[in-house]
Amino acid sequence: METDDPGTAALAGISAPMDKLAMGLAAGLLFGAAVSGVTLFHLLLQPEGAPNLSLLAQYFYGYTVSPSGAAVGFFWGFVSGFFLGWFATFVRNLTVAIRMILYRTKAELARSREFFDHL
Repeated sequence: METDDPGTAALAGISAPMDKLAMGLAAGLLFGAAVSGVTLFHLLLQPEGAPNLSLLAQYFYGYTVSPSGAAVGFFWGFVSGFFLGWFATFVRNLTVAIRMILYRTKAELARSREFFDHL
């Protein structure tokens, strides 16, 4: 069913489900790059008063502030980011689906209101 209404087309674009795998991969790459980038930044420049990155070892098994730790940090950052991105997209898609069901039900009830008035 096609329509020329720009509002309907915009709503269809907004309510389209997002790809969980693509969002998980994008978030995973971003988080992995951030953890390894910050680790390498601290190794190269050793900034004064910087936070203690070795505390990440409490969350990421095998992580150290070293070049090999940057690789381990990338792996764990990717895994964490993937699950976070996938889950956030799942929740977004579920929320949009529930809202669309509610809107559709409300519209159907509004259309059938006259029918119930004549009973």
